[in-house]
Amino acid sequence: MSLCIALAATVLTIPSTSFTLSWVHSVEKIEWREEWAVTSAGLQLKQAGVKGSGAGMEPGEGAVLEDGWWRWTPSLPPLPQLRLAASGKTPGGWTLCHDAGCMTLGMKAGEDSVISACTPSASP
Repeated sequence: MSLCIALAATVLTIPSTSFTLSWVHSVEKIEWREEWAVTSAGLQLKQAGVKGSGAGMEPGEGAVLEDGWWRWTPSLPPLPQLRLAASGKTPGGWTLCHDAGCMTLGMKAGEDSVISACTPSASP
């Protein structure tokens, strides 16, 4: 499996079966982090964490406080894609880290991204 990231007129293919997505809440200025798996069924959220709490930043069910982070395992079905709509109101967009490194997505308003599992091209 590979990870596909659609940006404006480009699609990046990253050979990775997992990634971490993190960002800072626009109002609370608190970091949020999610660990994802890239599977044939779609993107599976494996763990979520928030460094504190506040409006819209409440830890999930079963959260445990570890090293200043509230961490929990969400029970959600795999998603076909993640749409990151860039408002320009967050301090720095999203940081996506994978096996080969990290990249920043959505630094400016309108720099939207769509993350999905890459599907093999159908033969003509």
